[in-house]
Amino acid sequence: MKVRIMTIMLGLLLAMPGFTSAHVQVSDSNQKPTPPKSHEKDGEKGSEESDCDEKHEHNHKNWQAKMAEREQKLLVWVDQFTPDKKAEWTKVLAEKKELRNKWLSPENAARREKWKQEKMGKIQELKKQLDEGKITKEEFVQKAHGGKAMGHWKTFHDLKAAVEAKNDKQAAELLNQLLEQSKQHNEKIKAMVAE
Repeated sequence: MKVRIMTIMLGLLLAMPGFTSAHVQVSDSNQKPTPPKSHEKDGEKGSEESDCDEKHEHNHKNWQAKMAEREQKLLVWVDQFTPDKKAEWTKVLAEKKELRNKWLSPENAARREKWKQEKMGKIQELKKQLDEGKITKEEFVQKAHGGKAMGHWKTFHDLKAAVEAKNDKQAAELLNQLLEQSKQHNEKIKAMVAE
């Protein structure tokens, strides 16, 4: 059971690495992540720290590639099932990128760190309650994900299944649902950036 909980927590952290990686900085000139500045001693990095930086950079690039691929699939499905919503989708996705860049900017480093600490504190408290038997595993997952906060991930996977099953009606309904969830997510990020 503890393994499953840790897997869920790891999944949470990996699902939103842009929000949890407070030490990745975006340079103004090329909008690509730059590795964090290390605390070098006598001009040398410790191999442990170097490995960590390389793994983080690698994971971040993989995440960016995965999100770009997901967005392309989504736009293909929009063209196929809800072409009348293409302009709205394009606007929402562009806003999402802009908000992500603002959130990852050096100006928001303190906010990201504060958010990360609060999130991890909440998860640790929930884990403690679960270990003590005060909440069930299902309650833990529900509260750790913030209710419907991860609903858009489930909707995307349901959409993918509907497309694979050639269920055009369900695919269109799920695209519309995902569009609304994406708008809500953008509003949440706007609020976090504006705090």
